[in-house]
Amino acid sequence: MSVEIQTPSGEVKTTHPAADLPPAVEEADSTLPFLQWPAVGSLFLWMIVPLGMTIYFSFIRYNLMNPELTGFAKADNFKYLWEDPAFFPAILNTVILLGSVLVITVVVGVLLAVLYDHRFFGRNVATLLVIAPFFVMPTVSALVWKNMILHPVYGLIALALHSVGLPAIDWFGDHPMFSVILIVSWEWMPFAFLILFTSIKSLDLEQQEAASIDGATGMQMFFRITLPHLSRAIGVVVMIETIFLLSIFAEIYTTTSGGPGTATTNLAYLVYSLGLQQFDIGIASAGGLLAVILANVVAFFLVRLLSNNLKAAR
Repeated sequence: MSVEIQTPSGEVKTTHPAADLPPAVEEADSTLPFLQWPAVGSLFLWMIVPLGMTIYFSFIRYNLMNPELTGFAKADNFKYLWEDPAFFPAILNTVILLGSVLVITVVVGVLLAVLYDHRFFGRNVATLLVIAPFFVMPTVSALVWKNMILHPVYGLIALALHSVGLPAIDWFGDHPMFSVILIVSWEWMPFAFLILFTSIKSLDLEQQEAASIDGATGMQMFFRITLPHLSRAIGVVVMIETIFLLSIFAEIYTTTSGGPGTATTNLAYLVYSLGLQQFDIGIASAGGLLAVILANVVAFFLVRLLSNNLKAAR
């Protein structure tokens, strides 16, 4: 590529910037692909090998309890999974868990972000308490909720109910899905709060002051100024949480083990049940492959939606 430059005397000279680069820069540009290949190759192997093995096992007969039964299964694994009585309840439970946690974390995250945007005594300590659950491992948080908060005999809620003369509630027996949703929402609410609180800090204060001078109420300012400003951050929260919530497992395994019956069995727990409880690797791989396809489809539409929101904001 050539560039024409006019000198002070009026003479026009043509230069070639690429030709004027020092030899060290040219050598660095030529070696850059070779420096990238190790990272790209490692990531490719890290992703393609497990995916390839999952695809392979999903089309063969492979049961650890009956190793003599082998061979190409065609689509039998997928057919068995489709006819499994727990398959459609697992899909429904996955959708219910995903949608409920997203609504709770986004709504509570927005309200806390607006609250913490104002100064009050002890705000720093309160902020630390809000984000603390995000650093607790899922298994630990599930055990804390199961044994210290929701336990029907010596849990904190049971003690509070007994103090006012009300009977205790067996949360994981009578309301299992609600209990799991409560635990997962508690874990992911700090993430939504951090993203939304960071976003609300970039809100133009002059715009709020102008609206206040014009007589706008607090609710009007929230719905017409604050909430539209947070729309892109909400899209980021929904996209990231959706990808991770599709694979929720530890909380269900620790608290309800997918029960009672299939009341809390989601797709991830169903794959675990087929693979490590029934020892059928072929059917479990078929379920894992469906989970991967579902996650990629959801991620594709969420990325497209977020991209369109960003373009519209520009």
